[in-house]
Amino acid sequence: MNFSINFANVIISLSSCKMAREKVFRFKQFSVVNDKTAMKVGTDGVLLGAWCDVEGAKRVLDVGTGCGLIALMVAQRNRDAHIEAIDIDPNAITEAMTNITTSPWSDRVKAKCVDFNDFAAQEPYDLIVSNPPFFTENVMAPERCRNMARHSVTLTLDQLISHSKHLLAHNGRLAFIYPAEQDLSVRRCAVKHAMSIKRFTSVVPVEGSAAKRTLWELSKGPTNTVVEEIIIKVSTSSYSQQYIDLTRDFYLKM
Repeated sequence: MNFSINFANVIISLSSCKMAREKVFRFKQFSVVNDKTAMKVGTDGVLLGAWCDVEGAKRVLDVGTGCGLIALMVAQRNRDAHIEAIDIDPNAITEAMTNITTSPWSDRVKAKCVDFNDFAAQEPYDLIVSNPPFFTENVMAPERCRNMARHSVTLTLDQLISHSKHLLAHNGRLAFIYPAEQDLSVRRCAVKHAMSIKRFTSVVPVEGSAAKRTLWELSKGPTNTVVEEIIIKVSTSSYSQQYIDLTRDFYLKM
């Protein structure tokens, strides 16, 4: 899910160019090419990569990695983490492998083309992170890869949560981002699979508007729920200090 295309026209600009038009995005410690992958770098992915709790996570799985952005953000934030990045799209994995190879963390991040529903782990994960497909409209994009990246035809919410539970360690957690209008569906699915809501963060594109996304962290064990809100912009031209603080380690111009 990428706000550069779908999030209330909120588009992050890097190097004076719009995200939707960029093929290479240069962050403070790494760069990513996103020319081949169906879904481009966008605010959703950056938000999730900066927001997810990586503390103590030695084994991490990035589901639907695309160009590898979130996997590389996790690697930057946690020097002890070993990350496996998977995607069903061969073009995405080709691009992710290129970006991983040119990053400072190529020894700790690996990419593999595989369907998450068929994925089996040798060891449980401390953290699973995903920017999953979530559109369910009948109108589909004409490109098959773009359909897979945007629409929940290859990975449903139920599949993401249920299979993640099987792959997580005892105290493992699942972090993902989803449309705010689907909050009730996420809660019901979490209850169905006996997953606790550890963090619930509403994402507001511009101060005073309704939330468009929700950042979720689910846990296998019982936990208290932390409820938060992130406002991206305080006006159409000014980012909030909250968003600047969250992403300052990544954006060149933050």
